[in-house]
Amino acid sequence: MSVSSASVHPVEAPPPAAAPEATQAPRVRMEDIQGMPATLLGLTLRFFQFFFAAASLSVMASTNDFPSVSAFCYLVAATILQSLWSLALATVDVYAIMVKRSLQNRRLVSLFAIGDGVTSTMTFAAACASAGITVLIDNDLNSCSANHCVQFETSTALAFISWFAALPSFLFNFWSLASSSR
Repeated sequence: MSVSSASVHPVEAPPPAAAPEATQAPRVRMEDIQGMPATLLGLTLRFFQFFFAAASLSVMASTNDFPSVSAFCYLVAATILQSLWSLALATVDVYAIMVKRSLQNRRLVSLFAIGDGVTSTMTFAAACASAGITVLIDNDLNSCSANHCVQFETSTALAFISWFAALPSFLFNFWSLASSSR
C-alpha cells in the first residue's frame, strides 16, 4: 500500500500594502479613549468628583447637629475619602498629561479601578442613607423646623452628583483593566 506523505512548500508572505501615512486613519487603541486616566475627560471627571464631594462635605459640616445622626457622619467620612482620592488622582492625571505619559500600566489601572470602586460605592451608600434620613425628618416626622433640612438635602444631593461623576471613572478603569488581560 502506497501512502503519500505531506509535504510543506514555503510560500512567501505578500508585501505589505504601501499606503501613505497621511491617508491612513490613526488606530484607536483602548488606551486612547477619553475618560481614562491621563486624559482630559478623565481629569474633568476627577475635578467634578472632588468639587461635589468637597461641597457636600462643606454643607454638611456647616450644620451643628449632623453628628447626632450616624448616616450623616458616614456621609461626611465618605465625602472626605472621595475628596482625597479624587484630588490625589487628579494630581496624578495633571502630571501625566503635562509630561505626556500614559497611565495604562496593569497594576496602576487595577489600583485606580479598585480605589474608584470602593470610593464610589461608599459615596453612593452614604448618599442613600442620608437621603433616607432626610425623608424621615422631612416627610415622616415633620420636624424640619427644628433641624437643618435644607442643608441635609443639599449635602445629600451633592453627594449623589459626586457619585455620578465617580461612576464613569470606575467603569472606564474597570473596562481598561478587563480589556488589557491578554
